Amino acid sequence: MENQVARFLEQLETDRGFSNNTISAYRNDLRQFLSFVQQELNMESWPELSETQLTSYVLHLREREYARSTIARKVAAVKSFCHFLVRDGILRADPSDNLASPKVDKFTPRTISEDSIRELLSKPTESHTPESLRDKAMLETLYATGMRVSELTALDIGDLDLARSEVVCGKRPNRERRVPLRNEAIDALSTYLTDGRPHLRVSPEVSALFLNHRGNRLTRQGFWLILKSYADSCGIRDITPHTIRHSFAVHKLANGSEIRDIQQIMGHMSLATTQVYQQVIGQDGATPDADRVSRGAPAHGTEVTTDGNAGN
Repeated sequence: MENQVARFLEQLETDRGFSNNTISAYRNDLRQFLSFVQQELNMESWPELSETQLTSYVLHLREREYARSTIARKVAAVKSFCHFLVRDGILRADPSDNLASPKVDKFTPRTISEDSIRELLSKPTESHTPESLRDKAMLETLYATGMRVSELTALDIGDLDLARSEVVCGKRPNRERRVPLRNEAIDALSTYLTDGRPHLRVSPEVSALFLNHRGNRLTRQGFWLILKSYADSCGIRDITPHTIRHSFAVHKLANGSEIRDIQQIMGHMSLATTQVYQQVIGQDGATPDADRVSRGAPAHGTEVTTDGNAGN
């Protein structure tokens, strides 16, 4: 896989006359992309690359809170590389054809209303399988804490302290933080730990809190597919895990929470990052809803089941 990247960069230099700075940026961006697909998605060859995996990469970039201009540049590098793979006969079709680059303008967080959140959180309760109990616990935890999806899927059993109503997340040097849990999340987690996780667990040595159907740690991509399936059934479109994170912050502000408290909970290094959410709140304290698709029409997106089997 490294050879194809090297050939692409060589072509940029010899055939298209790109500047050294541009080639250096492409090299760094594609090395990051290659590392992601190999280490996070376990890809072994470029023909395995799909649109879903590219979307997972963009979500990964958003989770790391890169500037939109940086994400746009990285996406452009990946799209150019995909075009090269098609021209070189390595890919039959271009998986990046529908991959949208973020608009480089003033960032406005995308949120959904509190009513839509309640509907989304209630969806897993329509069944009582180990997977649905897990999904309920994950969604409640994500909305209760505003954590990143990478932090959610990295949680271990030992990170929970339900007696103190809190969870430890962001387990990086100088970034670890204790985040309070609301009662709904505590109840969902308790039920999952009692009635859900024991049925998903294959080995008692697995420390991961949220498990897939194979008893392994659920991946970010797996969670994204689960979220999208529930959102589709609610008629909520264009949702990502970060939509829930943004909604958490906006709803907290609208309901009177202090912005510095939200900054600490979300793990923002700069207060200015958190202050962006203030622009979403209307003068009456209401928050805008995400666009919805017609109840009578199917939502656009990948059809998956809610057991987390796809992409885990």
